[in-house]
Amino acid sequence: MTIVLLEALTFGLGRLADAAEDAGHDLCLLTCDRSIYTHELTTLGPDRVRVVDLDTTDVRACEAALRAMPNVAGLISSTDTWAVPGAELARRLGLPGPSVDAVRVLRDKGAVRALLYQHGLSRSGPVDPRSADAFPLVVKDSAGTSSRGVWLVRTRAELDAALREAERTPLKGHLIAEPYFTGPLYSAETVTWAGRTRLLGVLSRQLSPEPVRREEAAAFPVAFPAADLAELGRWIERVLAVAGHDRGFAHTEFVLTADGPEVVEVNARIGGALVGEALCRSLGTNVYDAMVSMALAAEPALLTEPLKPGVGVAFVLAYPRRAGVLRGWSGVDRLRGLPGSPEWYPTASPGDLVEHLTDQRSCTGIVLAEGPTAELALHRALAAAGGITPVTT
Repeated sequence: MTIVLLEALTFGLGRLADAAEDAGHDLCLLTCDRSIYTHELTTLGPDRVRVVDLDTTDVRACEAALRAMPNVAGLISSTDTWAVPGAELARRLGLPGPSVDAVRVLRDKGAVRALLYQHGLSRSGPVDPRSADAFPLVVKDSAGTSSRGVWLVRTRAELDAALREAERTPLKGHLIAEPYFTGPLYSAETVTWAGRTRLLGVLSRQLSPEPVRREEAAAFPVAFPAADLAELGRWIERVLAVAGHDRGFAHTEFVLTADGPEVVEVNARIGGALVGEALCRSLGTNVYDAMVSMALAAEPALLTEPLKPGVGVAFVLAYPRRAGVLRGWSGVDRLRGLPGSPEWYPTASPGDLVEHLTDQRSCTGIVLAEGPTAELALHRALAAAGGITPVTT
């Protein structure tokens, strides 16, 4: 039998291949651009994941490819962009999967914000950016990803500029606005099955200064006091229930304001970048086993199994100082021997054009390091990443 991936996150294919193999299944990736997975596919070798090249934005073509495959047992769609098509394809083929209607709501940041406000889980609903008169605000694409189509506006002049830029920006959804919640940014990493949610831990998020607010680094697990962590667990369970998320991983970004947590966005998937790898290392288990189990309509062991306290894990994103053609990196060879056993995960290749310096599209690679705690792991990752420079011309 075969588990099929409708695209995937940049990293995690190796862990998914292990999980599928442990469950007695093959793994097949449908993709319109296999270069996204260059690092993983090169590391895995040709026999671990079968790759089918096709236009994955064409649902009919994907349906035809799936129907032509013998013995498809499950379909995994772990990215935001392909969440709704993945749910629709699972429905058409009679495969286990989330409700298409529920996924559509979760992909609409404005709809989620409205639900949270209606149920007393946010101090504000979505705001019409064209009539907003209270600042600061965040104006963003209701279905955006990777911090694309996001503008922090602190004045009427900045709002007018953001609206003009939004008119020239291709949006995946529609333009919305919400209050700019201030405080440290985190993400709750959870798994949900049959309406039951388990908080696996909280990831810290370090951002660049205003107004860009580009993601720079992350660490897991944040060492909240036990009572605070338990309260966050109860809060995120309510948030996901109100948002309609009743199965699968979720990566919920939130700001811990002076008045309590405020959701930034709910992502109905495992975290991107190296979040999945951090979970595996820190929790001492392959969390992707749960992804395969849920694709097969089985309760994941991760929902209830005891978790061994593991290492702290942190990663730092490497951005070039200027746009241009990526020629490579200086300093990667210096990682060996540094504390934390730092590792390099390239997200771009020499020859790629790097243009968008204000969001994650310009990330060229990631440094991951370990430590006894998330804090120490972050110190080590920052030290290691500080010696790496992406070179562009």
